[in-house]
Amino acid sequence: MAESESNIDTAAALPFEKPIIRLAKEVADLESEQIKTGRDYGMEIRQLRAQYVSLLQKTYQQLTPWETVLVARHPQRPLGLDYINMVVKNFVPLHGDRRFADDKAIIGGLGRVGTEKVMCIAQHKGRDTKEKLERNFGMPHPEGYRKALRLMKLAEKFTLPVVTLIDTTGAYPGIGSEERGVAEAIALNLREMSRLKTPIVCVIIGEGGSGGALGIGVGDRVAVMQYAYYSVISPEGCASILWRTGEKAAEAAEAMKLVAPKLKELGVVDDIVKEPLGGAHRNPAEAGYNLERYIVRTLRNLNRLPTQRLLDQRYATWRAKGRVKILEEATA
Repeated sequence: MAESESNIDTAAALPFEKPIIRLAKEVADLESEQIKTGRDYGMEIRQLRAQYVSLLQKTYQQLTPWETVLVARHPQRPLGLDYINMVVKNFVPLHGDRRFADDKAIIGGLGRVGTEKVMCIAQHKGRDTKEKLERNFGMPHPEGYRKALRLMKLAEKFTLPVVTLIDTTGAYPGIGSEERGVAEAIALNLREMSRLKTPIVCVIIGEGGSGGALGIGVGDRVAVMQYAYYSVISPEGCASILWRTGEKAAEAAEAMKLVAPKLKELGVVDDIVKEPLGGAHRNPAEAGYNLERYIVRTLRNLNRLPTQRLLDQRYATWRAKGRVKILEEATA
């Protein structure tokens, strides 16, 4: 407990995490007192640790959809570049779309996951203010999607599988982005990814927002991390449309079915990647290990398939995405 909790900034604790943080502080204070005075508080520390683990389990088993969104946005949650550093060995970044610029909201390059050589493409929000501005808060411009497509085509040429890590509130909706054709860039990626002749594994690691996520999100297997979410719009955006106020975001999140179990139930995603107890921000190393195992296992299964069967299966999977419930018209 102490090792994972020591990495958590108490100032960054989410509202529902405050009782958990208080218990962790009590443990830390007792341990400090024990070292300082030499008195044995072993029994009390063990009891508090047991309470801590029990409360953590109970809290994270009962998260509401809105609380899950908050976990997905936690300031200490591992980001795209963090997972690349943990999971992708010998990573060689590649830059630019060869047309306009190098969009730093999307990182891409060659590397190895386990024993598998891959082209890894990730959205990265940035950690501090300076990096967030440099990465445009993880909201890609059209040149970001064109860079991603260029790298995917390169992977196809050398028969390398593609791994994408998705974490964005959405594509950047600014004037320059629209002028340079962000909608067309995303649409082109959807088409080209659907027929790319190499395996594609997509994982939502934090926020999966709208077309910004879909622009690198068409694959043979689409997974979501346990406390990530995937949605056509943010809860605040949905609330502002339906209720004319962002204060109804929690109600919107409940209605949108955007959390991992619901996404799996509805057929929007194929798999859920388990996170450490208390979320990836409590133990990034374990979260990275789980992600690496999932990618390696999935790629090994996909690499066994002949190319045409892979494409046929991808087409059939995406044609069947989601569930539609038709309400019969009430008869008088």
